Amino acid sequence: MAHEVIMPKAGIDMSEGQIVKWFKNVGDPVEKGELLLEIMTDKTSMEVEAEDSGILLKIIHQEGDTVPVTEVIGYIGQEGEEIVPREKVDVVEVEEEVDTSLTHLDDSYNVVVIGGGPAGYVAAIRAAQHGAKVAIVEKGEFGGTCLNVGCIPTKTYLKNGEIIEGVEMAASRGIVFDSTSYKVDMPKVVQYKNSVVKKLTSGVEALLRSNQIEIFKGTAKINKNKDVIVDGSTVVKGDKIILAGGSKVSKVNIPGIDNPNILSSDDLLALDVLPETLAVVGGGVIGIEMAQAFEALGTKVTVIEMMDRIIPGIDTEASDLLTKLLKKKGVKIMTSTKINEFADKNGKVEVKTEGGESVVADKVLISVGRLPDVEGMGEIEFEMERGKIKVDKYMETSVKGIYAPGDINGIKMLAHVAYRMGEVAADNAVKGNHRELKIHSSPSVVYTHPEVAMVGYTEEQAREKYDVRIGRFDFAGNGRAMASGDNVGFVKVIADNKYGEILGVHIVGPSAAEIINQASLLVEMEITVDEVVKTIYGHPTYSEALFEACADVLGEAVHIPKRKK
Repeated sequence: MAHEVIMPKAGIDMSEGQIVKWFKNVGDPVEKGELLLEIMTDKTSMEVEAEDSGILLKIIHQEGDTVPVTEVIGYIGQEGEEIVPREKVDVVEVEEEVDTSLTHLDDSYNVVVIGGGPAGYVAAIRAAQHGAKVAIVEKGEFGGTCLNVGCIPTKTYLKNGEIIEGVEMAASRGIVFDSTSYKVDMPKVVQYKNSVVKKLTSGVEALLRSNQIEIFKGTAKINKNKDVIVDGSTVVKGDKIILAGGSKVSKVNIPGIDNPNILSSDDLLALDVLPETLAVVGGGVIGIEMAQAFEALGTKVTVIEMMDRIIPGIDTEASDLLTKLLKKKGVKIMTSTKINEFADKNGKVEVKTEGGESVVADKVLISVGRLPDVEGMGEIEFEMERGKIKVDKYMETSVKGIYAPGDINGIKMLAHVAYRMGEVAADNAVKGNHRELKIHSSPSVVYTHPEVAMVGYTEEQAREKYDVRIGRFDFAGNGRAMASGDNVGFVKVIADNKYGEILGVHIVGPSAAEIINQASLLVEMEITVDEVVKTIYGHPTYSEALFEACADVLGEAVHIPKRKK
């Protein structure tokens, strides 16, 4: 019987190798100890000797193929000798409780990931980087809410608004067009948005494939045996499961909610006809971003918020300024307003409020937040908390061996936080629970114009725990902002009075989303304002506003007029 040539395991951490070159062709004689092929691992390249003499009868895997260790890659034997493939051992055991009609795979995985959003695909890649054999299941497009119907699509719309605003302010800067009239081609707007999304979703899938992660398309659920069942038929077994189901749009139980002109953000982003009027129910991040985006395109927008201010999670001063600026642009904002009913009015939607005031609009956007998508739980009972899967500091659920990073745990529903949760979950799933989640230094951003960003404590939160000092610098005094004609807003730094440690940073203004990453590092490293002011910042930059705000905490800001005592 012909002898197998297998991919050798050259080291304890080696899980696969790539065939670089076969030194022999099929039909060539081979002597035991003779160089047969060259392989490459993640660390080095090596030459593999033949373990038997004979004829190279068959090559299973060609040059360039990446093959798991111990897998057959060829056969050596005598000319004309029959090749008998190794019998595959089904490592998937069918337990009596499981439907025997299910299709079982021939192999199992170290980690099975449910969900291809920010937490899921990052977890899958991270686990693969650790040498784990990984499978991922996704029912839709890779990238999750953020990439497909959230942060990325909305940014394409907001950029359109920036372009229009830029044209409108050109004359004041001495750039005069023969005509400043324009029209919005919504089908092209949607087409451009879709093209950006498609490139990014395809890129995520390519990243997964490059890391040799097996992809399953379909809806996944965990059965009571802790197997992952795809579309009710295929069983995917794994040593550990990472449940990263993400989130779904929250629904509101208000009479008339079924009106076809009442839309989710998903629906609104797919409209190829620009509505003349739009009512936005919910003044959170997505609601406010979409309000500004459509206002800039020419839609008359009204925002209806139940709380006493928009985006209540950000610093009060920042929320107040953003409200003022949006109103100046033409957005109507109604706060402390509860909706009683939606009614049809001549093909439009009448939004009836508790106070008696009504808003009539062509379309209504429901933007009242998102809920964890727990469909993947299947038959497993997890410890829950207000509809969210409860996890510990390692991202592990109450069921050992199952981790739940991302929106599904409801801790902080942001894509970049989900990235980190996915990393933590994968590290712990593969190497044992050792890495804890730390997200205090994670920033939050509202991509309006101007942008709003924050990290750490708000002033209200900080004052509850610390004796604080506040530093503030307006972009009106920043040279770069003045030159750009984009000088509305401020940087606010909250510091511990005793040591000067930076506790929180809040920004309204140009490039706030970029500057906040600097601030995030300051918070993470427990940097003091004194240490910041010893740093030399480049000039002219928007970031200088952060420097000046830190200096103001110490009373040392040079570019702020001296305050009267």
